Amino acid sequence: MKDKEEIRESIRKDYSDVAKGASKGCCGGGLGCCSTIEIKNASLTMGYSKEDLKEIPLGANMGLGCGNPIAIALLKEGERILDLGSGGGFDSFLARRKVGETGFVIGIDMTPEMIKLARNNAKKSGFDNVEFRLGEIENLPVADCSMDVVISNCVINLSLDKQRVFKEAYRVLKSGGRLSVSDVVATADIPEEIKGDLASISNCIAGAEHVDRLKVMLENAGFIKIRMMPKDNSREIIKSWESGNNPEDFVASFIIEAEKPQQRSQESER
Repeated sequence: MKDKEEIRESIRKDYSDVAKGASKGCCGGGLGCCSTIEIKNASLTMGYSKEDLKEIPLGANMGLGCGNPIAIALLKEGERILDLGSGGGFDSFLARRKVGETGFVIGIDMTPEMIKLARNNAKKSGFDNVEFRLGEIENLPVADCSMDVVISNCVINLSLDKQRVFKEAYRVLKSGGRLSVSDVVATADIPEEIKGDLASISNCIAGAEHVDRLKVMLENAGFIKIRMMPKDNSREIIKSWESGNNPEDFVASFIIEAEKPQQRSQESER
């Protein structure tokens, strides 16, 4: 079994290669789609609209997600959004349109090349209400109780400490804040030979946690109103990622939503 640092570095290298390819106009790395048509079709399958894809900077969309967290987050004007594993900035850029100039979006990614790509895209597009920070989603470089919504797209499955991720998301959310995530979860036992395969981990298959354990993790972090449901076309999405192992038989693309409880202010308690 590979140790955690070896797995983490393998993931970082794979997504670094993707970012380098995207900056040249091709995803590369074997994780994403290469042609513009393939990326567009993958995005439409995941739940994005043609309108979503129109004004996104070049290279920001690499076809790496497993759903559309923006569609479920119901973002409002003026809200502050945190994007876990923001990659080239695709969901962050979509979120900034929803929250408007009075809102703000922060994207977090552990890969320097992804951060560079996202920052360059933001600068070229003149986006002032979005910022990208280098960091790990298990240790967010974000202040306590500062965000209205935490979003993520097919990234938490890559974490080696998912409980810590949910605790950190809870920490940075304001009272009554929301978690809106699209991710891959296990619905059956993942074969042992796949669990230890570094490529399958980077491809968002081998690191998936079972749906029941994820719910317990969310509860342990303090979240309430937890909602977890598979996407209608989950099998179609997953089947396109890996041939031969039939990953759609033991993992699925899920929508995960939860809320941080409303905390009464000191003034209301007086």
